[in-house]
Amino acid sequence: MSLAAWLWLLLFQGWFWRTDVRLPASREPDGWPDVCVVVPARDEAAVLPASLPSLLAQDYPGRAEVFLVDDGSTDGTGDLARELARRRGGLPLTVVPPGEPPAGWTGKLWAVRHGMELALARDPEYLLLTDADIAHAPDSLRRLVAAAGTGGFDLVSQMARLRVESRWERLVVPAFVYFFAQLYPFRRISRPGSRTAAAAGGCVLLRADAAARARIPDAVRHAVIDDVAVARAVKRSGGRVWLGLADGVDSVRPYPRLGDLWRMVSRSAYAQLRHSPLLLAGTVAGLALVYLVPPAAVAVGAAAGSPPCVLLGAAAWLVMAGTYVPILRYYRQPLWLAPLLPVTAFLYLLMTVDSAVQHRRGRGAAWKGRTYARPEAAAEEA
Repeated sequence: MSLAAWLWLLLFQGWFWRTDVRLPASREPDGWPDVCVVVPARDEAAVLPASLPSLLAQDYPGRAEVFLVDDGSTDGTGDLARELARRRGGLPLTVVPPGEPPAGWTGKLWAVRHGMELALARDPEYLLLTDADIAHAPDSLRRLVAAAGTGGFDLVSQMARLRVESRWERLVVPAFVYFFAQLYPFRRISRPGSRTAAAAGGCVLLRADAAARARIPDAVRHAVIDDVAVARAVKRSGGRVWLGLADGVDSVRPYPRLGDLWRMVSRSAYAQLRHSPLLLAGTVAGLALVYLVPPAAVAVGAAAGSPPCVLLGAAAWLVMAGTYVPILRYYRQPLWLAPLLPVTAFLYLLMTVDSAVQHRRGRGAAWKGRTYARPEAAAEEA
């Protein structure tokens, strides 16, 4: 059963394991449209010096400006942003507080809403929604706008290249993108008629009129996994969506310890399962069958002297490791990590279970110190 599952994933799950879905070929427009950049930020002083200057230094031929929404930071995020803009120059920067979110809103989306209101007063054609820990290459905005215009996309998103420097980052981070692509195959997202929709919140270029049609962000105000919810809303309203891996869009946020990565995953894993115990049980069983059975079959078959068990387990393990190799190459990591994917999958299984346990204890999902434990939020997102 595990080998059959892997053969199906290899051949029929949208070629999720390939890493060649990058910004499509594009041509520069005759006139560059206006763009406003919205950055929700909460206690981001540690990463702003490595990210904000890259936004301000965008080589964009049209009119662009940046709105950083300082969401109740206690570490001087807003003051640091103003100082960086004063020293570095570049695109105009406006720093504003959004106030406390009203009932029914997650804090991040309330900050995005406030930033979008200010941005839309400038009547831009596009909005770039990006996180405070994302560093952009100088031509990032130019390439996004050109790709959206050429392809006729209402939403263009790039999965930022996450940091992989610590031992735990090397083990866990590439798998995060690998599992995401397995759930939301990038090729299916841009295919006309496909219901698959997703985006990566660190880098989302959105047409202003598409945001209005989809009622973004009001329509997804409860969403904890806001990037996927935004893409779904745009697609349901008739918009075209594209998502791929990034070149020149990088997360500078460090996750040096396993606990840091654990919190990153567990804060929203149960929300992804719509807070459903049944879906949780199915996910645990599925992860065990697909990722844990192959090495277990090899070990048990060898101990019991059963060559068929060893061969079937080894074949499934080989297919699994082979599908993981492209993402390891994308992250420039050693290929000996590929056979360790079952270990990483087991960690993700534990993180998912822990996410459910935290929800049962009333802690729920969280963003930057704010916790959301409302079951109705999951219902709204679903």
